[in-house]
Amino acid sequence: WTDSPALALTTDTEENAEDIPAFAGPREAEAFRKFDALAESLFQAFDAPVMQAAKPDLPAIARAALKQPRLWPALLPGLSLHRLLRQHFRDPRPVQLFGRYATYVGARPTHAPAVLSLIWRAEARGVWAVDGGLHSLAVQLAALAERMGVTFRYSTPAARIMRQNGRVTGVQIADGRTLPCETVIFNGDPAALADGRMGTAAAEALPRSATHPRSLSALVWAFASEAQGPKAPDLLHHNLFFTEDPDREFGPITRGTMPEAPTLYLCAEDRASGPVVGTERFEIILNAPAGLPALRPEDFRQCRQITFDRLSRMGLRLTPPEPSALTTPATLDRLFPASQGAIYGRSPEGTMATFQRPTARTALPGLYLAGGGAHPGAGVPMAALSAKHAAEAIMQDRISASKSAPTAMPGGISTASRMTGGARSRS
Repeated sequence: WTDSPALALTTDTEENAEDIPAFAGPREAEAFRKFDALAESLFQAFDAPVMQAAKPDLPAIARAALKQPRLWPALLPGLSLHRLLRQHFRDPRPVQLFGRYATYVGARPTHAPAVLSLIWRAEARGVWAVDGGLHSLAVQLAALAERMGVTFRYSTPAARIMRQNGRVTGVQIADGRTLPCETVIFNGDPAALADGRMGTAAAEALPRSATHPRSLSALVWAFASEAQGPKAPDLLHHNLFFTEDPDREFGPITRGTMPEAPTLYLCAEDRASGPVVGTERFEIILNAPAGLPALRPEDFRQCRQITFDRLSRMGLRLTPPEPSALTTPATLDRLFPASQGAIYGRSPEGTMATFQRPTARTALPGLYLAGGGAHPGAGVPMAALSAKHAAEAIMQDRISASKSAPTAMPGGISTASRMTGGARSRS
């Protein structure tokens, strides 16, 4: 914060509590302990029936809540995360700090349900990195799949999910050929299905309420620079530079425009193992609304000013990069069709939003969902969980189908596809 000491959070509750008095006084340290205990209880109550479950289990959630009356105030319908935090903290900085976890799932703190305070305890278990970076994770997964017989078709746009006799029968690709299959896992934004980007059969597989309203988006800088200024030596791997006025961040976002005074998340990518001398890599993320139009030159200049001038005023000087270093909601929408740049899929705002996010199974037999737009949500750990849920659903459905009594196939004999002929599928 401007004109404020910094606070470094760790995985140790007592260590955090001992550091808070010098930051905000002893009263806020005790408030932190109470908030931390509540967040841990919420995490324990909701992890199994929500995060680990293929579909949020409302009866199990109710049973977990009934066993712990201390959770009831945090579960009141309409209670926002911001209001819950104001009940705990008097200092506005801890309210800002722990309210920030709403943005981890694409929500505004004033509109996110209070139960999302549990995200703090999820992060407090440790922030993890992958050796070689996230790219190496993709490479290793692809290599594992290929060893198991998978064939990848890169740069091959899918045009339509085919249906016959009420279930998936193939995927039509951009050149008009159809790849026959019994199972499709869709890893794009589910909004693309609801919008008809994959044909009418897939569009009917999801209700619009599963994909709308949309979550927040982001403006993301990725560049290299030398860090200078009094704050430069203190940078860690993960850093937050908080706005003095949250209304100037979330007010414009609510109106669908660029934030005027955003909080800046800065990832000093090369500092995971300690300080760096010379040029290093940075990623800076600003919250932004989904659907923000492509930036005009004057918009880019404004974005660069509110990012780098602000950092400079707070003691960190970085060389501002060129427009090619900035990813915008419009960029994200091109990369993930129909997403509007909403990097968390459906908005998590609202008491029942968790139960409206699409799960692995869809209404079209043979079509399954995985990825950040499906339950349980965005981020590598949760997207991986969604894939686990999809794999389990496919196996269960295959076992169920194998136990069904054989029936006559309606509609006469089977014929070869005119588009694919008798060729075997490589998929």
